[in-house]
Amino acid sequence: MKRTCKGEEFFMDNQQKALEMHRKWAGKIEVTTRAPLDSAEALALAYTPGVAAPCLEIEKDPDLSFVYTRRWNTVAVITNGTAILGLGDIGPVAGMPVMEGKAALFKAFGDVDAIPLCVNSKDIDEIVKIIASLQGSFGGVNLEDIKAPECFYIEQKLKEVCDIPIFHDDQHGTAVVTLAALINAAKLVHKNLGDLKIVMNGAGAAAIAITKLMLSYGCKNVILVDRTGAIYEGREKLNPIKTEMAKITNLQHEEGKLEDVIKGADVFVGVSAPNCLTEEMVKSMNKDAIVFACANPIPEIMPDKALHAGAKVVATGRSDFPNQINNVLAFPGIFRGTLDVRAIEINVEMKIAAALALANLVSDEELRPEYILPEAFDKRVKDAVANACKAAAIKTGVNRIK
Repeated sequence: MKRTCKGEEFFMDNQQKALEMHRKWAGKIEVTTRAPLDSAEALALAYTPGVAAPCLEIEKDPDLSFVYTRRWNTVAVITNGTAILGLGDIGPVAGMPVMEGKAALFKAFGDVDAIPLCVNSKDIDEIVKIIASLQGSFGGVNLEDIKAPECFYIEQKLKEVCDIPIFHDDQHGTAVVTLAALINAAKLVHKNLGDLKIVMNGAGAAAIAITKLMLSYGCKNVILVDRTGAIYEGREKLNPIKTEMAKITNLQHEEGKLEDVIKGADVFVGVSAPNCLTEEMVKSMNKDAIVFACANPIPEIMPDKALHAGAKVVATGRSDFPNQINNVLAFPGIFRGTLDVRAIEINVEMKIAAALALANLVSDEELRPEYILPEAFDKRVKDAVANACKAAAIKTGVNRIK
């Protein structure tokens, strides 16, 4: 079956091939040596007795671990297996192929060494304790596929106790690429971001991070929609995260289901469920609507239907449609820049800088409805995002070195 096939058929057709390749690879990453070990002298320098010298220097100044070891370029990719890539809670061991894949992407797209670690615990305080105890081995931590709302607590607690950057890619990588796509889509339809009515379908980790970053950039009117309907201040039975979001979103207190609040919207962003956006809903949106339908593998609406209903710009999370909102455009470059200046955190300014760098890679002459983001294999992406993050880190004073 050809790559252009759609939906479940494409997903199922690739499963057997993926199994065969994973068996052949027997792991997507490996460890290689940088130090030559081809003589007794070389062994004495790289290991005993020579290795004692850097150990003693690091004992006096732990920051020298970034100089004498590979810590400066190494990130931990950590999951507890509770929200694995559309598969849900399948456990940490079953999540290892995804963590290896993420580590491979770090290396291929950012030249960052990444170690997959699968933690067998659902106790969030225990997870925080485990990760915090490992921080001396890494230059940063990439949290991966941990379900909400636990992921918010884990990230926040780790930021409080760690002096290396903690980054939950499902939240912040997604947010960066989505903001970049929105910046260019709004430019294409000649609308100001501050004037847009944006409906966010889904209220999990990605949706909340996207919303917060859009608000930080200057968007003003965002409505979050969960399974119950629109989230607004005063709605009953909201969890603490949704209660917090209700204070800063949907300031007009619109109520109802998706089909109600989508009316008159300029933008739909879906990080939710397949086929939940209908052509009738798209038709009820404002002229030149922007639709980001990012559920995988089946989007909230198929692109051809959204376009037929009047959408001007459509993006998905899939690589076989134009305008893929793909985290690989963000996290490798973000960590590359972060590690290069040994930043202590990845702050909002760095994320916005990364989004702008991505958006600016598509020139005004190139910008069109089918091309609002650079391709994943665009070799300019890593350096553009890394340099933007470095500059923002230095400007905001979270860098250790220049």
